[in-house]
Formats: sequence, structure tokens, C-alpha cells
Amino acid sequence: MNSNPPLLDIQNLSVAFDTDEGPLTAVENVSFSIARGEVLGLVGESGCGKSVTALSLLRLIPMPPGRIQSGKVVFDNRDLLRLPASELQPIRGGQISMIFQEPASALSPLHRVGAQLMETLRLHQAIDRPAAWATSVEWLRKVGIPDPEQRMQAYPYELSGGMLQRVMIAMALMTRPELIIADEPTTALDVTIQAQVLQLLRDMRTQSTALLLITHDLGVVWEMCDRVLVMYASQIVEEGPRSELFHRPCHPYTRALLGSVISLTGSAERLVTIDGQVPSPLSYPRGCRFAPRCPYAFDRCRAGQPPLESIAPQRRSACFMASAFAQGGDMP
Repeated sequence: MNSNPPLLDIQNLSVAFDTDEGPLTAVENVSFSIARGEVLGLVGESGCGKSVTALSLLRLIPMPPGRIQSGKVVFDNRDLLRLPASELQPIRGGQISMIFQEPASALSPLHRVGAQLMETLRLHQAIDRPAAWATSVEWLRKVGIPDPEQRMQAYPYELSGGMLQRVMIAMALMTRPELIIADEPTTALDVTIQAQVLQLLRDMRTQSTALLLITHDLGVVWEMCDRVLVMYASQIVEEGPRSELFHRPCHPYTRALLGSVISLTGSAERLVTIDGQVPSPLSYPRGCRFAPRCPYAFDRCRAGQPPLESIAPQRRSACFMASAFAQGGDMP
């Protein structure tokens, strides 16, 4: 791991939303860091808090009803949660870019695609309109959009969901940021375009651009990431280098996630299913939040919540049995 100060350091981030049924805890005491040039994966079931975590880093959650209750997001020695809006604006899209999960809602329906791409470039770089046009066309071509000059003239509603996603990816990469936050960047893309986009992200990494990759696709995580964070019920439950986490998970939830992946090697092993339901963020159970679904839970798990602790170099887990698993003991 890089011994230099992290590019981004998140400390005890907690986010809630006010609802008619009471406060909804979306992110609770989340802490992690990203080094320059590192690719960090963030995985977990839908609704566990991944996207809210990503949006909160740049203060993009709607407030109200959202509330950032506590924490720090330190980037370039500045806490983004406490910066004035005038100082945060040039960081968004310039030093930190985000690829949104829903591109149709992230693009303005009233402006042509080309105008939005050019505006992003000119906001963050000293560049004239002809150069901005040429650069935008080139990036649309790089992300696999056919006839990019024609697409520059289109409105977002005239493009397919896959094309809109590629426009968002081009917009995020073209300013050459220090950090890219990618929320399910390849979900709407076919396999060929997905491979092309992942290669672009790899190329950006060679320029010391860091990437926070949020995805359900564990195959993409294996292919792209250096480290992996596993999130469940608004909390980080495990962290580790990709290879170690995949080959020896130290939390039952991580093991279940990995067991749900279809093998292409001809293995006859049955897929693992996780019994029960994800707990409601309006009312989490006492103790370990995974305990009601965990086949290895015992009384201590239900009585108190296991802390997220270091169990080995570069590894953390929130499980009372994690140290035994890390030292070579297998799960029952």
C-alpha cells in the first residue's frame, strides 16, 4: 500500500434521512481512505448505503430530507463537508468527477449533449469553444459512441440508456480528475462497450487517478480493484486487499456474497443463498445487523455489535470470529 498521505480520507461519516416514519439511517460511522492511483471497490446489496456514501462525499444528497450527521471527508487537506459552496464547486467535476447511476436524471433534458460536455470542460479548464467541441467529440468516440458529431447535437431524451451512460463516463473522464467516483458505471452497457469503458478507467489509473468503484459485479471488482470494502445495513463490515478478501473472507456476509457468484469453471457447487431479508434502516436489530441472517451467529452476536477492527495488515472485519478466520480457521 502507498505510505504517502491518502488522496481522500473519510472519517466516521454518518448520514440520515427524515421520513414520515422517523429518521432513516443510510450511512453509519463509515471510515476508509483512498490512495493516489488506487482502485477501491465498494460492494453490497441494494439499499445498503453505497450510493448515499458516494453522493455524500461531494454533498450531493438532497438536504432536506437528508442530513450529514457527522464525519469528515478530507481531500487535499480540506474537509469537503465544511467547505463553502464557492470552494466546493471547482472540485466537483474538476478534481473529483462522478459517474452517476442514473444518467438520465444527471443530465439536463433542456440542453444538447454537446453543450453540457463543453460546459463541463470550460468550467474546469482554460479552453475555447472550438477546442472544447473537438475534445468532447474525441471523448465520445473513446467511450464507443458512433457518429459522435451527430450525438453532440442530440438532446438526452434522444439517446438510449446505454449511450447516456457513456456520455456521463466521457464527462467524468475528460477533465482528467484526481479521483473518479463511479456508481455502477457499466450496468447499462453491453459486454463489448463495458470492456472498452473498463480499459479507459485503467488508462486513467496510469495517470495516478484514483477510482472509487461501486458495483454489484464481483467479476469487475476482481478485474479492476486493489482493495475492497463490503457494506451491509449502512456499515462497513469488511475491508481487505482484493485477492485476500476473495480467497479468505473474514465475515459471513462477504462469504455469502462470494458464494452467490456463478462459476464459469464447470464447478458443480450450488450457489449460496442468504436467508432472510435486509433489515429496515428505520429499525436495525440489536447487536450484529447480519446476525438474524447469519448461520454462524451466537448469543454474543445478538447482544452487542462487533466493532470494525484490524485483524491483519490491511484487513478489517466486524465479526467476533474474524480473527480466527484470518488465522486460517475455516467457517463451519
